[in-house]
Amino acid sequence: MSYSRLTRDNPLLSRSKIDEPDLTEGQQLPADKRVGDCEINFTLSEKVAAYVEQGLAANTKRAYATDLAHFEAWGGSIPATDAAIASYLAEHAETLSVATLCRRLATISKAHTAKGLISPTSSELVRATIRGIKRSRGTAQAEAKPLLRNDLFAVLERMGDDIKSIRDRALLLIGFAGGFRRSELVGLNVNDIEHVRQGIVVLLRRSKTDQEGNGRKIAIPFGRTRWCPVTALDQWLSRAAIDAGPIFLGVNRHGHISKRRLSGEAISLVIKERVASSGFEPSRYSGHSLRAGFATSAAMAGVSTWKIRAQTGHASEAMVGRYIRDGDMFAGNGAGMLL
Repeated sequence: MSYSRLTRDNPLLSRSKIDEPDLTEGQQLPADKRVGDCEINFTLSEKVAAYVEQGLAANTKRAYATDLAHFEAWGGSIPATDAAIASYLAEHAETLSVATLCRRLATISKAHTAKGLISPTSSELVRATIRGIKRSRGTAQAEAKPLLRNDLFAVLERMGDDIKSIRDRALLLIGFAGGFRRSELVGLNVNDIEHVRQGIVVLLRRSKTDQEGNGRKIAIPFGRTRWCPVTALDQWLSRAAIDAGPIFLGVNRHGHISKRRLSGEAISLVIKERVASSGFEPSRYSGHSLRAGFATSAAMAGVSTWKIRAQTGHASEAMVGRYIRDGDMFAGNGAGMLL
């Protein structure tokens, strides 16, 4: 299923505000209107629709397409009634997370507005249904366990000097030190790295919070311990003879280096494999564990919130706030002062 269904022939993206008709539920906007002697066609051109699609991240478009496919496979359709949507939610309340159900609602709503329809997801029936699911299931999301500084060091201690270990060591240390999302980490190229006197400066050309590609620079200094991220990166690039293109490439079990960059899923597998080798439960860790581990470890070390955000690129204080809270749980803890 193509995401273009939500962007092409979309009257809401281009309709005139002159004599704009009132909409009632299920009523579709006309494909064109006449203002004076001029006929205005509201069908989006292929070029405009293409730019609209570019305005959303690839992961977002894939998620929308997956959501719509799931809803339609269940028996839903666009336009949908509020009763149908409420039934869909109720039937999947025990098998899908609350976060996933809320995202499905957002996708169904967008599919309606893209066709010029009032979305039935805002009806009281649908709102009451999702409210009841939240109360019965709870809204707390399972979060990846942060790979904290000392735990990271324990993982690194168990790694060897084969080519895969050299790559994984660089990947773990750069991912941690930069507070990178996994998509940011695998997207790095050699020409994104600038060596300076204090370490390296990484140019992050695009990220989840920078879809326009304005770019952001992240400083990674030389380490004060034996686990220096800059040294680890240089060792990997030298051993793998990488002087251009993607930094983190695949390595098979025979030690042969691929020409293809790692995927985001591969980052998660590397982390799980390495923490399991060090005696940690791998199911609790994911590709987000390096980023969460940096933010939490920095908070525990007393690094200010704005400095943490400068490294991780979190969009708001609230987003990084949970790491600060986790890092501060034992600082000045009342029970610790009494027992």
